[in-house]
Amino acid sequence: MERKGKRLKDIAILVRASFQTRDFEECFLSIGIKYRVIGGLRFYERREIRDVLAYLRVINQPDDDLAFERIYNLPKRGLGTKALDKLREIGRSEGLSLSRAAEFAVENGLFKGKPLAALGNLMTSFEEWRAQKDLIPPNELVEAVLEESGYFDMWRQDKSFEAEGKRENLKEMVPALADYDTLGQFLEHVSLVMENNADKDGDMISLMTLHAAKGLEYDVVFLPGWEEGLFPHQRALDENGLKALEEERRLAYVGITRAKERCYISHARNRRIHGQWQSSLPSRFVDELPRDHIVDQTGQGLYSTERSNAGDAAISWRTTDTPHLSEILEKRAVANRTLIDNSAKPVSGASPDAFAVGNRIFHQKFGYGRIVRKDGPKLEIAFEKAGTKKVMENFVQAA
Repeated sequence: MERKGKRLKDIAILVRASFQTRDFEECFLSIGIKYRVIGGLRFYERREIRDVLAYLRVINQPDDDLAFERIYNLPKRGLGTKALDKLREIGRSEGLSLSRAAEFAVENGLFKGKPLAALGNLMTSFEEWRAQKDLIPPNELVEAVLEESGYFDMWRQDKSFEAEGKRENLKEMVPALADYDTLGQFLEHVSLVMENNADKDGDMISLMTLHAAKGLEYDVVFLPGWEEGLFPHQRALDENGLKALEEERRLAYVGITRAKERCYISHARNRRIHGQWQSSLPSRFVDELPRDHIVDQTGQGLYSTERSNAGDAAISWRTTDTPHLSEILEKRAVANRTLIDNSAKPVSGASPDAFAVGNRIFHQKFGYGRIVRKDGPKLEIAFEKAGTKKVMENFVQAA
């Protein structure tokens, strides 16, 4: 980051809501750059992450009462406030922490019925996790905790709007522990992160989603993660087709126009998602930007992926029903009496017969496949390598 030119408060990083920002946060902390998350919480401040951290703290230190209180009945085990009050009473009378009071209660049968069984299962799980703590890597341990505690399944069964994001955050936490040799090292790192987060003074880089950035402006804006499947998001396209594509394109416009002076757009050739490396293609929105207003910072030419050299492969991104970013930006430039060369025009789509059931097609991300079902413009395609997926016909071409 340029710390000599622009002040940190004049710099923002804008991401799509599905983009994981933990790597940015870890990087900023490691090199001493202050940042704020606008419209949301930092990674380790999020509820679901704090819950899992509480499990890990009890595993690492059985006498951590605050952590034990947070998760003794999470997910629901039939252990309410009365059970907690009883554990506190046992702890005071025996001089024990809550976790050890729970072990004492189970050993001496101080609970009855379902609460006794639930508490017994929980303490058995903690005993097993502690036995594994020094035998397996921390990331494998947290995977075991998420599944065996029932915590991940709790969010898997949750059908609320927020549940999907929480599941994604939990999956992102697993590779976060892969960089540490022991659970203790990771928890020490988190403690340092939380201490640094407490310092709110001075200039900070702003980190936020594209939705949260509406109405704000910064001298310099960074837009990472412009990759197919991530932005525009593949699930949104599969579910809502062109309507979702229009909304994603509007978000791209919002991001670009937050910049007063410079806007840096980036994509990764390979991205680690939930601990696995996956190859990526640049977002179709990169194709739609006005060429005269783009400065290549890679030194490899504007397009440095195989898609850029695939001849008419870019046609597969084009649709006749939605305006491209270059057109949207051109209208704004005309309003400001600024000329923008908009040479890229939409091309006509393929004939309807090209997408009949049984026909072979090509998709830029999923490769070759055959159409097994058709519902208007919605196609169900059995891809040779990616399996069966539902896509809109605008995003495929006849093979």
